[in-house]
Amino acid sequence: MNPYFDNIHKNFGFGCMRLPMVNGEVDKEETCRMVDAFLDAGFNYFDTAHGYLGGKSETALRDCLTSRYPRDKYILTNKLSGHFISKPEDIRPLFRQQLEACGVDYFDFYLMHAQDKNSFLRYKSLKAYEISLELLAEGKIRHFGISFHDQADVLEQILTEYPQIEVVQIQLNYVDFEDPSVQARKCLEVCRKFGKPAIIMEPVKGGSLVNLPAQAQAIFDALQGGSNASYAIRFAASQEGVMMVLSGMGDMAMMTDNIGYMKDFRPLNAQEQAAVEQVCDIFRSLGAIPCTACRYCTEVCPQGIAIPDLFSLLNAHRIWNNWNTGYYYQNISTREGTRAKDCLECGACEGICPQHLSIRELLKDVSATFDK
Repeated sequence: MNPYFDNIHKNFGFGCMRLPMVNGEVDKEETCRMVDAFLDAGFNYFDTAHGYLGGKSETALRDCLTSRYPRDKYILTNKLSGHFISKPEDIRPLFRQQLEACGVDYFDFYLMHAQDKNSFLRYKSLKAYEISLELLAEGKIRHFGISFHDQADVLEQILTEYPQIEVVQIQLNYVDFEDPSVQARKCLEVCRKFGKPAIIMEPVKGGSLVNLPAQAQAIFDALQGGSNASYAIRFAASQEGVMMVLSGMGDMAMMTDNIGYMKDFRPLNAQEQAAVEQVCDIFRSLGAIPCTACRYCTEVCPQGIAIPDLFSLLNAHRIWNNWNTGYYYQNISTREGTRAKDCLECGACEGICPQHLSIRELLKDVSATFDK
């Protein structure tokens, strides 16, 4: 049983932003198998948001989870996403829409989505915190929290102004742990200072810590132990103050692997921790773009540029020396009008990027490499 909330089983959650897809639709059959395996293994925490998979994540959970299991068998977290509200009067109708889409009468946890300095000010102006706390008092939310993408001083400000916050979802992985822009360790320390249990997102950094460069892979291979994902997720779960680690699993193989090492969780030992630190050193030396492929940027790009895909190709070109990245750039990931050179430099992507990347400048790097 989780030490923070009695109804949460274990410390591993099913993130539903990267469900299996077939022809643009959620593969319901595969998702049902994954849900069944997850619950059968003793886990019960599911995380979604209204914008995930263009709204298809919520309805997939209705079809694959909430319509198939009693309400007390699972914990369901949803979020108030700023893309869908422009005035206070929008919040309650959106909330009712979310309940209906998920097929439930209440959410166990409801988070103010993707809070940073600017979005926090906007949510305050829309009375989003106050209205959500009203929903909490009405029993339509059981627990209230935030998901957070900024630096530690901003988190401290939010937790000071709203002590009613019960949980904080933060980005944390071993590469970002000491990163001066992400400040994962410092944010976790703020959570501990305020007595707020942390939910961890992006523990494998959007898959970047699964597909490692050769020299990093050799370090983990020498351990003769678990998968690359296991070291990343166990690193996050080993930190003091962490209530839950989420993994966005896209197929049954990922689910099976994650269940294997999280069902009877054990923290990293000294040898594994040393290996993780060596891999961090390698990543820092290679200069990879720290994109997590959340795809928020693609929702606002007027040119329809697949920004995370292009960054992935540039990382692959620079770090893994993949010979076919140019082919993928020209023929798979882009079409005329959606290449890096077609960026209008409007900056909409940078305003919504949780990693605060200089996307316009990085797209120039992509263009210099591939638009020849």
